[in-house]
Amino acid sequence: MSTAPVIAAADGSDDSLRALDWAVAEARQRDAPLRVVHVRQYAPWGQPDVLVAAEPDEGGDPVLDEVRDRLRTTAGLTVEYVALEGAPSALLPELGADAQLLVLGSRGRGGFASLLLGSNGMAAARDAACPVVVVPRPGREVREELPTEPGPRVVVGMDVDSPDDATLAFAFAEAARRGARLQVIAAYPWPVQSWAAAGGLVPSAVDQHEVEQETRTLAEGFLDPHLKDHPNVAADVLALPGDAAGRLVAASKDAALVVVGRHRRRLLAPARMMGSVTHAVLLHAAAPIAVVPPSPPQE
Repeated sequence: MSTAPVIAAADGSDDSLRALDWAVAEARQRDAPLRVVHVRQYAPWGQPDVLVAAEPDEGGDPVLDEVRDRLRTTAGLTVEYVALEGAPSALLPELGADAQLLVLGSRGRGGFASLLLGSNGMAAARDAACPVVVVPRPGREVREELPTEPGPRVVVGMDVDSPDDATLAFAFAEAARRGARLQVIAAYPWPVQSWAAAGGLVPSAVDQHEVEQETRTLAEGFLDPHLKDHPNVAADVLALPGDAAGRLVAASKDAALVVVGRHRRRLLAPARMMGSVTHAVLLHAAAPIAVVPPSPPQE
């Protein structure tokens, strides 16, 4: 069994309890220990602009006590309980350094009820060293639907201009664990427009069918090495025009998991970034969303 745990962030909210249940199932699938972490917002002696990480002085933690009661009948799973004090948006991403997976609910107890994603989930998805799964609240509406094959399904987004092997490898591994099909969404911009000499935009002479076929061919080529590693996973490529985020949200209905990548750091933008597509999917997808850190740069 791998010593790296699946970490579930708990704060006593209904959202975190849904994430906990998801993390329990995932830890079982991975044959991994589960670590339940409650980060109390700042120690009494801490300052909001200082990163503080410490074990609480008090003996008990009501949030973790509630989780213990909830998992009391969970047999065959190694569970560790950790209470910390500090800034959750700073500490939670740091916990991913020695984890297989970090799992959070879409909202915690703080903030405004109208927010679709809390600041802690946003910070973890942007900064954690391991993949981060955000479990949304039930009832998110998906107005557009895509054709799907029956049975369990994992969805992954692919940018054929800059595909990331870490994202694809994670998606294939999750599909294999679940005995699920992998649905690959490869969106391409359409309609394509170009600038005319007079300064206006004019439709491109490029044929849409050719663009779609080229997108599908490129996507299938990037999938080949992963299909060899996972011969039992069936992968379907959907080359679709328009907004990538909208297509992924549409595919999220009834999916087991939606997998998206995080932007690589760039020379002129060294800070970690999620990207607009990943951000939109986190806000609107109806299924749990896994945000995968990019592959290390090749030297």
